[in-house]
Amino acid sequence: INFLIYLIELLTMNKQRSQSPSIPQTGFVKILHSLIIISLLLMMTSGLQIYNATPVFGGKTGWQVPKWATLGGWLAGGRDWHFTVMWVFSFTLLIYGIYIFLTQRWKKRFFSQQDLKALQVGQNPKRRTYAWHRLIYTSIIPILILAIGSGLAMYQPAQLHWLSRLFINWQTLRTIHFLTVPISLLFILVHLIMGIRAGGLRLTRSMFRC
Repeated sequence: INFLIYLIELLTMNKQRSQSPSIPQTGFVKILHSLIIISLLLMMTSGLQIYNATPVFGGKTGWQVPKWATLGGWLAGGRDWHFTVMWVFSFTLLIYGIYIFLTQRWKKRFFSQQDLKALQVGQNPKRRTYAWHRLIYTSIIPILILAIGSGLAMYQPAQLHWLSRLFINWQTLRTIHFLTVPISLLFILVHLIMGIRAGGLRLTRSMFRC
């Protein structure tokens, strides 16, 4: 993750901001951040293994993901990895959400009326950067809920038939679940870039380093 951050720093040419002091993060938050990213990557690669067994687009002869980007070796292995890590990912998100609520960090994490005003009429570049960062941070929440909900609907379609019906049909359900993958990857990339722009490289590294 540090190598990725370094590459983004070079691409954004944000060397002056990289010298800004890092904001201390608790070890608990660092562990949660690491678990979320690791489990998300494991779910993506195992999910792509499931995709290769039954492609969402084009049927059995549809587009295939390169084998190096998959985890599990075959359909059953991919499913085992995917659904096991899904619980780790979901519970980690739940714990993180409870932590943000109890510590009232949500007031500084999520998009607010003040952020909207800053984007519309604000003249302070750094304040606008913070506003964009919080907007992106907030917008990923419904995407993650959609990913978990659609995943559960495919995992237990009979038991959760009421959830499956919300997605109209099986193909729509699979397509929506698949599209949450590139959206989540884009979020990680933009989240890192905005974090570097807001507080520099040291701030972003402080979220993972002990």
